[in-house]
Amino acid sequence: MKLSFRKSAIRAAALVTALALPFAFTPPASAGIVDEAAAKLLVKKVKGTNVNKHLQAFQAIATANGGNRAAGTAGYKASRDYVAGKLRKAGYKVTLQPINFVESWTENTPPTLTAGARTYVPNEDFYAFQPSPAGDVTAPVQGVDLTLPPTPASSSTSGCEQSDFTGFQAGNIALIQRGTCPFATKVRNAGTAGASGVIVFNEGQPGRTEANPLDIGEWRAAIPMVYADFSVGNELAATPGATIRLKVDSTLVLGTDDNVIAETRLGDPRNVVMVGAHLDSVPEGPGINDNGSGSAAILETALQLQHFPVKNKVRFAFWAAEEIGLLGSDQYVAKLSQADRDRVRVYLNFDMVASPNYAYMLYDGDDSDATGSPAGPPGSAQIEQQLAKFFGKRNLPTIGTDFDGRSDYGPFIAVGIPSGGIFTGAEGIKTAEEAALFGGTAGAAYDPCYHQACDTTTNVNATALDINSDAIADSTARYAFNLRSIPGRSTAPARKGAPATDAAQS
Repeated sequence: MKLSFRKSAIRAAALVTALALPFAFTPPASAGIVDEAAAKLLVKKVKGTNVNKHLQAFQAIATANGGNRAAGTAGYKASRDYVAGKLRKAGYKVTLQPINFVESWTENTPPTLTAGARTYVPNEDFYAFQPSPAGDVTAPVQGVDLTLPPTPASSSTSGCEQSDFTGFQAGNIALIQRGTCPFATKVRNAGTAGASGVIVFNEGQPGRTEANPLDIGEWRAAIPMVYADFSVGNELAATPGATIRLKVDSTLVLGTDDNVIAETRLGDPRNVVMVGAHLDSVPEGPGINDNGSGSAAILETALQLQHFPVKNKVRFAFWAAEEIGLLGSDQYVAKLSQADRDRVRVYLNFDMVASPNYAYMLYDGDDSDATGSPAGPPGSAQIEQQLAKFFGKRNLPTIGTDFDGRSDYGPFIAVGIPSGGIFTGAEGIKTAEEAALFGGTAGAAYDPCYHQACDTTTNVNATALDINSDAIADSTARYAFNLRSIPGRSTAPARKGAPATDAAQS
């Protein structure tokens, strides 16, 4: 054991010397020599066979724990302990950050909403949001950045930014219009502004007038919240300051899981490079492609990066509870001060990087396709270009994929942090054009086992896993030594206009 430790120390010292010396002799204009050398070395050290060993470990964990690694299960806790143990042994500063998720929610009696003599009909005119906490509030109602009458197409950003609540009187009940950001975002912002309750009403366009029962996943505001018809919201908006009563009678039980956050001992803490992947699976299966693949790839990248004398601090994040609403990453970002957010120069996200019927998709940081989601925050285009350059050097094609809010980059771009990453496809169908570029089967899903029990180690494309692991190593090393292409961080507004993608969003 002593001999092994000595050899390891000698290798580490040699690596430090090899990478540190160029800093002393290379002028700033040519400092890219160092990140180029670091990238080549880390790519060489991150081997697909070792990444696959982590996938085998995740499969064994799932097999021993009911077939999955979902939030709130023994399978997730064992996955957390496996990752944290490897990273601690490698010398990282490892933190287990507790996050909350809804374990169960029961509505005991129908909700109440009254305005003067007007009593609205529960479960017809309005519904309690699942999972609203219990609460009984009587207070003035106050509209938040409403668009009335509504525009022909959905456009309302009511409650999407904390700045929408400028002038909001703490203790009032917030009246918020459905629109272009998740319901949970609106409720969280209202809670931060001191609202005693929340009424979100439908936006008002054809097909967006009636309320319905809706599970918004999470919110982090311990106040009663309901979803109402457009007509209800329109009436309440016409009488600003009117006193109303809002009551939700429910039983809410919260569970706790942990994000695993690992940080290099070296590197400038004013310039943080974050690399993330979600660690949990769905309850239906072991989640080896989704997202054992991303977790295994960044874990092996971290283990091989351990002895590099990085210039910028590198922080690896293994997110909890992504599958039930991006809860781990969302709560992580929400707890960062503005100063700490500004220190995060880039966020790289890797969610499903080994789909069986894969395509090499890069998040469209510059909105070059001019469709769907807008461009990412400044710096996102440069991240996309850097990743594309890696694939280009190997004569491998790539295509763009939208920041559609379905993975853990969402909370980062919402606060202006430049983001990017790789995605090989989920339940979407591969086109004939994509099959011509990447091979595989046109007309079939990228991942036929998406969110199913068959997402096992047999549901992984070894070529995609190996190449994408190299791409992850390449981009991580480059940014660990060189952030000159990324604009300086400063306080940035939340990102508006990201399209809704599921029932939990607007």
